[in-house]
Amino acid sequence: MTPFTHWIRRSLFATGALTLVCLSQASAQSFDLPDMGSSSDAILSTGAESRLGKAFMRSVRESLPVLDDPLLTSYIESLGRALLAADRDATGSFTFFVIDEPVVNAFAGPGGYIGVYAGLILAAETESELAAVMAHEIAHVTQRHLMRGVEDQSKLAIPATALLIAAAILGAQVSSDAGMAAIAGIQAAAIQRQINFTRDNEKEADHLGITTLAQAGYDPYAMAGFFERLARSSRLYENNAPEFLRTHPVNANRIADALGRAGDFGARQRPDSLRFQLARAALRERAYSRAEQSVAHFGNTLREGRHRNETAERYGYALALERAGKFAEAQAETTRLLAAHPSLTEFVTLNARLDLKQGRAEQALKTLKQAISLSSDNWPLRIAYAEALMSSGKPTQAMSELSAVARLRPGNSALYGLLEQSAMRAGNQAATHRFRAEKLYAEGDLEPAIRQLEVALRQRDIPYADAAQIQARLETWKEEKSEQKKRGKDRP
Repeated sequence: MTPFTHWIRRSLFATGALTLVCLSQASAQSFDLPDMGSSSDAILSTGAESRLGKAFMRSVRESLPVLDDPLLTSYIESLGRALLAADRDATGSFTFFVIDEPVVNAFAGPGGYIGVYAGLILAAETESELAAVMAHEIAHVTQRHLMRGVEDQSKLAIPATALLIAAAILGAQVSSDAGMAAIAGIQAAAIQRQINFTRDNEKEADHLGITTLAQAGYDPYAMAGFFERLARSSRLYENNAPEFLRTHPVNANRIADALGRAGDFGARQRPDSLRFQLARAALRERAYSRAEQSVAHFGNTLREGRHRNETAERYGYALALERAGKFAEAQAETTRLLAAHPSLTEFVTLNARLDLKQGRAEQALKTLKQAISLSSDNWPLRIAYAEALMSSGKPTQAMSELSAVARLRPGNSALYGLLEQSAMRAGNQAATHRFRAEKLYAEGDLEPAIRQLEVALRQRDIPYADAAQIQARLETWKEEKSEQKKRGKDRP
């Protein structure tokens, strides 16, 4: 356990215990937050919010299974970008990511970090429903609802604030320890009602989210429809209501307001994109613990015609066959898919993986290289190519390809993890420590990142240009650390 993790758990216990005392003494009263600044104080600066966002994302990664699958991440990012382009209030950076849990929920953290659970993607019956929830979360960010609740952070260190927000948003999932989780859950429920999900904030996020939804070309009625369906399911399952309803309470008035707002735009029927259907098929396939169960499921639905999109269902079937080790059958399905969609990234990368697993490495590399020549900015393709290079015993070439992707997607911790692996396989110790440092920095671990760069500079035979770049990066990070100390941001 890292010192920061230990501090998180101690802080959760302390703040959670305080909450228990307060609730027991005044259960009928609303939860009062610590004095964190008056309404006249300025909202947290953009730079401070960015640092807070990184600290928050670190706690997310420590607590939840962030799914670093390039294809699923690429899809959810593309949907997020379409919504951002239609939202005139959307400025600054946004990061969309998927949580690999069957929970029907989504959340927005500081710095534009928006998490979407796999369960939500599967629960959405249309792409417009998924877009509706994401537009709602984007509105929470653009209207700075979270930051309004944590104004004037001069009294709390960034890690402490990140912890408060993580507890509020993630609730019982912040700590893996059952006792800590129970306390965090009580604290989170109270804080959420006071900060993140007040009635006014939710109404505003609905209102603006529906506007964004309509302007992006999605069905503005999807939000009310999704809310209503979730509300019906909560009545059926009583205490097992979808998590979305616990963090975003829905009642008849809210549904009526959403319907009224949608009426300003009128119904817009929009066919679901194939990538939406493919993402759902991939997540359904992952949901089965055993490959044979997945193969049986997709085989049955295809035989019986119980599916909304045959192409997506066959994709899920091919993924299941791949996991079961039935590569020839999986490739037969993939060949059929490619005949209809020869340039679709999901099918091209799957076909290349199957070639690799059947000993046809050169064919896999040729396929991926050709696809990249037609779409050089397609980062999932380039990562697949780099992974194929590593599998083929060409880690130096893989490192070069991944470095090019990193220039397109700076600050991606999963990508730096792959770079670290490629450098290690290539026997490049300086680059191994350098990329490990970048991964740590992207995850908010500044001090360990600095130590890794210092180790990198001590390696023998390091090229002058590389040493100069590492030294410049090291000086920048040390200045950042010094500034944090001056502001007291590195102390809980």
